[in-house]
Amino acid sequence: MIFLIHLNTTEKQCILPIDYQYYIGAWIYKIIGEADPDFARFLHTEGYRNGNKSFKFFNYSPLFFNKYRIHKDRALIEALTGTATLKVSFFLNDAAEKFIIGLFNNQQVYLGDRFNGTNFKVAGIERLPDPFSHGNTTAGRPVTIGYHAKSPVVFSSKTENDKYARYLSPEDEGYAGWVRQHLFHKYQTVPGAAPLAENTETAFTLLSKPKSKLITIKPFTAQQTKVRGYLYKFSLTAPEEIHKLVLYSGFGEKNASGFGWVETG
Repeated sequence: MIFLIHLNTTEKQCILPIDYQYYIGAWIYKIIGEADPDFARFLHTEGYRNGNKSFKFFNYSPLFFNKYRIHKDRALIEALTGTATLKVSFFLNDAAEKFIIGLFNNQQVYLGDRFNGTNFKVAGIERLPDPFSHGNTTAGRPVTIGYHAKSPVVFSSKTENDKYARYLSPEDEGYAGWVRQHLFHKYQTVPGAAPLAENTETAFTLLSKPKSKLITIKPFTAQQTKVRGYLYKFSLTAPEEIHKLVLYSGFGEKNASGFGWVETG
């Protein structure tokens, strides 16, 4: 399920750090925690596991502003209107729709660090149409869909000889294989999911020159880290079940931190 959240602020200046996405994820965890502390704790500390991989099954977009200005010298973004929208997705069944809407309605949030940020209030939330709610199902058969990454996509590799993870570029040799492996591992953790055959057809095709983007997570804290992802267009051939996973829980790694938000087209 994908939801569109409308945010308003009455502050005269709406200024955020450019790397604001961590604060949105923290807000979502907080909202879930107030409704169901055990589930929020499970998502934050464990998630759904497959080996040493953990998946949270939710994702969120960057903020969308009607008008904005980037202050590169200060690493800030200034919204020139008092409104913004945010898309949030959950890999959940339809029965959770009213629960999710109830969680976010009328919520307030401060997005930013201790130096720059803005208070927002949720002015409304609506569920967006399901792109897979057509009558003719293609379940189990490969479908090719084009995507555009709106937030950086992260895939990483780490061997026993590596001190740190190596972030992969979509132009790296073997990237398509990493995509397939990750998607299969992720799908296998979905509760009650029908198994996919090892020979299930998948294909990743890069459609644009990738743009590297380095994002700071938990800035100004002892846990501060930098993550490198890539913005690009691509097509993916896979069963519909995999496409749903991509659209509702994100593409690549670290989706619960705002990476890998993709849209069709």
